[in-house]
Amino acid sequence: MKALVKKEPGFGNLEIVDVEEPRPGKDQVKILVKYSGICGTDLHTYEGHYKVKVPVILGHEFSGEIVEVGENVTEFKPGDRVTSETTYYICGTCNYCQSGDYNLCSSRKGLGTQQNGSFAKYVIARKESIHKLPEHVDYVSAAMTEPLACAYHAVNKAAIKEGDVVVVVLGPGPIGLLTAQVVKTYGATVIITGLSTDKLRLEKAKELGIDYAVNIQEEDINSIVNSLTNGYGAGVVLECTGTVSAVNMGLELLKKKGQFVQVGIFAKPEILINSEKIIQKEITMVGSRSQKPSDWEPVLALMNEKKVNAKALVTHQFNIAQWDEAYNVIKSGEAIKVLLTPVD
Repeated sequence: MKALVKKEPGFGNLEIVDVEEPRPGKDQVKILVKYSGICGTDLHTYEGHYKVKVPVILGHEFSGEIVEVGENVTEFKPGDRVTSETTYYICGTCNYCQSGDYNLCSSRKGLGTQQNGSFAKYVIARKESIHKLPEHVDYVSAAMTEPLACAYHAVNKAAIKEGDVVVVVLGPGPIGLLTAQVVKTYGATVIITGLSTDKLRLEKAKELGIDYAVNIQEEDINSIVNSLTNGYGAGVVLECTGTVSAVNMGLELLKKKGQFVQVGIFAKPEILINSEKIIQKEITMVGSRSQKPSDWEPVLALMNEKKVNAKALVTHQFNIAQWDEAYNVIKSGEAIKVLLTPVD
């Protein structure tokens, strides 16, 4: 079968390669990939900024149909419509595995990074990671389950109550737009912010029913937040870009005793932030890493019940042989979310 393989470290080195069609192990399933989303991690890997085990087939956000199951698999059968968590292997014995926090297991191996992923016709997944698709979740929406689970995971790091004012700072990318939708399901007032270059994404936020989509280069975000909170500031900030300026803006916008959730990943681990705001306001700051098993069924339910519209973020579709075109529309800002399909 043909697959999109990262062959060597560094920029590029991503090629369509003929590889042997995989077979499932006794506790695994073989999935015919329908759609696979391009994640920011895939872009960083292509550009040489994210370390993976090479050679490896990229791709970890996907939907598909089971075509074969291992001898120990009784929970699923060929023909089942499914998606899968990214977890391919965990140690199963550490404190994090025992508590269900697989995303924190030091021995964890993920699809598309340490194990062949979904930018191919078929992908192998462990049975414990598989989730059946509800009736009203189509394959395109289902390919968005993983980023939606990441958004859900982040939102649940904060104690959001109905009526709260929540700011998703500089975050109108796919994760920001999904995070904003999840926050809306809690009954909070949501402000999502972006720049002039984010016009398409801010318009999409409005279409999705986000309360305020603010271009901070044209509008005063401080005045907007203060007018909505009687001058106190936002209760929660979810930072979805991984930029230092966004972090400091978020700390400024937060009220005293506010909650700050860091979702975006920074270009380098050391950053300079305004720690005085954290101390003087007694801000609670927490990081959010990926997703974990308990995040998946709730987000599938959100899509099934039409409370979150993940499909609306998909602006472009290409096949895996059209990587260059897909990459270019993302980097140019033309796309919000891009899905890839297999090639024979």
